Amino acid sequence: MLKYRRESLVAASSSEVFEWHARAGALERLTPPWSPVRVIARSGRSLQAGTRVILRVPIGPFGMRWVAEHGPCVPGRSFSDRQIAGPFAAWEHEHRFEPLAAGESTLVDEVRYALPGGWCSIPARPLARRELDRLFTYRQRVTAVDMGWHRRYGYGGRPMKVAVTGATGLIGSALVPFLRSGGHEAAALRRASASRDAAGGVPSWDPDTGALSAGALDGVDAVVHLAGENIAGGRWTAARKARIRDSRVDGTRRLAEALSALPRPPRTLVAASAVGFYGDRGDEELDESSALGDGFLPDVCQAWEDAAAPASEAGLRVVHLRIGIVLTPAGGALGQMLFPFRMGVGGVIGSGRQYMSWVALDDVLGGILHALCTDGLSGPVNMVAPNPVSNAEFTKTLGRVLRRPTILPLPA
Repeated sequence: MLKYRRESLVAASSSEVFEWHARAGALERLTPPWSPVRVIARSGRSLQAGTRVILRVPIGPFGMRWVAEHGPCVPGRSFSDRQIAGPFAAWEHEHRFEPLAAGESTLVDEVRYALPGGWCSIPARPLARRELDRLFTYRQRVTAVDMGWHRRYGYGGRPMKVAVTGATGLIGSALVPFLRSGGHEAAALRRASASRDAAGGVPSWDPDTGALSAGALDGVDAVVHLAGENIAGGRWTAARKARIRDSRVDGTRRLAEALSALPRPPRTLVAASAVGFYGDRGDEELDESSALGDGFLPDVCQAWEDAAAPASEAGLRVVHLRIGIVLTPAGGALGQMLFPFRMGVGGVIGSGRQYMSWVALDDVLGGILHALCTDGLSGPVNMVAPNPVSNAEFTKTLGRVLRRPTILPLPA
């Protein structure tokens, strides 16, 4: 059996880190975006011995079932899992959380594994080890960063109950497991359908009418509103521009009106907006007090934010997140760029002088948690990295990371 070990420091106690791993959402948070794993079935949520999870893991362009079973578990200190069936000839993984002084701990991942093919797999061992190192570097970084966010904003305190629209989108699909792994109750507020409503028990709303299913928001502390037509989903025809605007403005207004009409509405509405509010302003430095820009996107963003007025007038704390270009290999702008850049046909767009106010997906998640938990925060909030870059600089950096040339300019 081959062995792999990686350890890192986490600014949280061993029991806190164990509990984070035990919660719903942790597996999704630990899954790297370049290798999306899907849970097919599980015999329970526990980390206790005997619990089984069936996963579908990507193997090149194909998928394969991985059946994992939890082994010995010491609450607050360790748990383990082993492969029953899957891509490895053998796999045993021990997760340990070793306590240190001052509420810190060491996170240790130890894996004993064998590649399929016996002696024929020897040439593949260096590649397998590099992939394991890449995987566990990612997992341990996510654990430390997420623990930091949740400790900062009341880790171990009273959990929030949060409803999320747009929960299947780029941000929403990451936000729900992020909140759940932090101990909060996060539920997707899904688009209403006759079949689902007939089944009952699933919170839903109809963005065309604003109608909420019975009890959809009972006991909810906050709503995070992320729903809207994808602006990068095709050419901006007149019909598509109308859908982009209407899905944001009309949907937000109807949701705000529905919230304001509830006998016990949530305390907070965190609603997506975009840095498109400011328009194309070159290298001008902008903040939340800067004036509205000119053009289609600024007009949409202004109307989008104004549409939440019924909620603020009803006494809800409303935060407008002016989100920049969200970067993650899982999709969005970066997801679309990766293939052409890896093929060596990426390049600057137009002059390359236009600025990109970008933000990493994980920072968006932390920013939303900040907005949910900071009672004194309301109004517009720019959600961007502190260092915007020109398209030329972004292109050069992405090419360097991927080790590909970026010499082919693209039309604006």
